Amino acid sequence: MKYNQLGRTGLFVSELCLGTMTFGGNPDAGYWAAMGTLRQDAVDPLVERALAAGVNFIDTANVYSNGESERLVGQSLRNLGVNRSDVVIATKCTLQMGSGPNAQGASRGHIMDSVKQSLDRLQLDYIDLYQIHANDCVTPVEETLRALDDLVSQGLVRYVGVSNWRAAKIAKALGVSAAARYARFETLQAFYSIAGRDIEREHVHLLKDEQMGLMVWSPLAGGLLSGKFGPGSSSPEDARRSNFDYPIVDMDRAWACITEMRRIGDAQGVSVARIALAWLLAKSHVTSVIIGAKRLDQLEDNLGAVDVQLSAEDLASLDAVSQLPPEYGDWVTGVDFTRRPAPFVPAGN
Repeated sequence: MKYNQLGRTGLFVSELCLGTMTFGGNPDAGYWAAMGTLRQDAVDPLVERALAAGVNFIDTANVYSNGESERLVGQSLRNLGVNRSDVVIATKCTLQMGSGPNAQGASRGHIMDSVKQSLDRLQLDYIDLYQIHANDCVTPVEETLRALDDLVSQGLVRYVGVSNWRAAKIAKALGVSAAARYARFETLQAFYSIAGRDIEREHVHLLKDEQMGLMVWSPLAGGLLSGKFGPGSSSPEDARRSNFDYPIVDMDRAWACITEMRRIGDAQGVSVARIALAWLLAKSHVTSVIIGAKRLDQLEDNLGAVDVQLSAEDLASLDAVSQLPPEYGDWVTGVDFTRRPAPFVPAGN
């Protein structure tokens, strides 16, 4: 297991992060039942195995199973006797957590209420990384950032991040934080996979320029890249993607990716899922890839991705088959300025 610097901070996190969306749902919970229905007796072995493999990073959210995921994570750390300083805990707020009009969003009120509730559920004194989960088009970004800065000043939160925002709004937030000397967003959590490379258009350039960390959610595109699916095959009944077709991807491109990943995986004797994860781990702009599992064998297979070595030829082949179609901006000048002439050097110098 490798450990990467989290953005510009002095904190290092494992290249694989344990995701907990499968924790807590019940069979009658609708949306969350499609994610997973793991209770404490199933959660503890998954957390224990991840930690034993070198994972020191766990990501959850208050909205996952309406707080149950956070409760299960916190209790698992206690059950396993995990030292607080040995694990980095990330959680989020913004999405609907109640029936009232203020039980959602990135307002100061909702953030302040949410962080205290999350700390109670997690049984922790502080959260390592607190993230705004989604865009709130009503609350001014200045209000959100001031509230987050206060949480850092109070010691309730150590670092702050954002998830699922457009690149332009993240850039604005970074400017506001710099001008006001607020704690700034150190990370972006975004959907990214070989079947969905959309963030490469704008976000990745911003992340590199601003030295922000990238946490990848749904690296297997909701199970589409698990190896259970392929062009012309029927959907397995026990697969999440069969019942919940999300996140959105270009299916024709996804099938081409799966075909190529299966060829490379067969040559190495590893699963399609491991190849999909290894492709992400090879990207320098990726800090940590969030993996989720319902069973130990799924977790074990995902953990094995850190040992997969993709050759330069493999990476080039996978990049080519998953390449995004060009958009305006890229096709005008190119994204790497390879056509820019070399600097002029006067004769005699």
